[in-house]
Amino acid sequence: MITYAQVRDNEDIKTYINKADQTLAALGYTEHSFAHVGKCANEAGGILEDLGFPARTAELARIAAYLHDIGNMVNRAGHAQSGAMMAFRLLDKMGMDAEEIAIVVAAIGHHDETAAFPVNEVAAAVILADKSDVRRSRVRNDDFSSFDIHDRVNYAVEKSTLTLCKEENTITLALTIDSKISAVMDYFENFLNRMLLSRKAAAFFDLRFHLIINGVELL
Repeated sequence: MITYAQVRDNEDIKTYINKADQTLAALGYTEHSFAHVGKCANEAGGILEDLGFPARTAELARIAAYLHDIGNMVNRAGHAQSGAMMAFRLLDKMGMDAEEIAIVVAAIGHHDETAAFPVNEVAAAVILADKSDVRRSRVRNDDFSSFDIHDRVNYAVEKSTLTLCKEENTITLALTIDSKISAVMDYFENFLNRMLLSRKAAAFFDLRFHLIINGVELL
């Protein structure tokens, strides 16, 4: 079986992740490199482990999350679909089983909020991990005066935690935001589609998704 460690250590994959992030940097987007995909991989796998899914399913979620943004190397538009096709070729070349490739590719192809849906447990976990990665260190722009809404909202986040509570059937994204940098409603309005998608992903597991910002529940 192809492992997450093998995918993470593959030199071709490292190159594609790096080039994808360089493309987004040129376009003015926040960081989408190894910090982002590594965090998403750990989060997605952890969600499935905590929910009692088999270890191999959690491993596939880590693989899908690690590869989910490589399509940005081609173009930001349609990057989920192009990334899915790239992942198919890479994993097939590495010798992954077709059944597992199908799961991973579906998850990657359904992670972008413009055309996404939690079609399987791996896809649902990747969505929750990806959409919850909001943090100051993702901002590349060091000129505060030229921040756009995405820079400002990410930079304002001082603390971010995604917590699963099986007893209450909830998964909660709790943020602490410096409201002097960005108003709470700026975050809510800017990321509304992401949060609604997260709610769909949580519902796949029969969980309720909550968004709490500075102690106030918004979803």
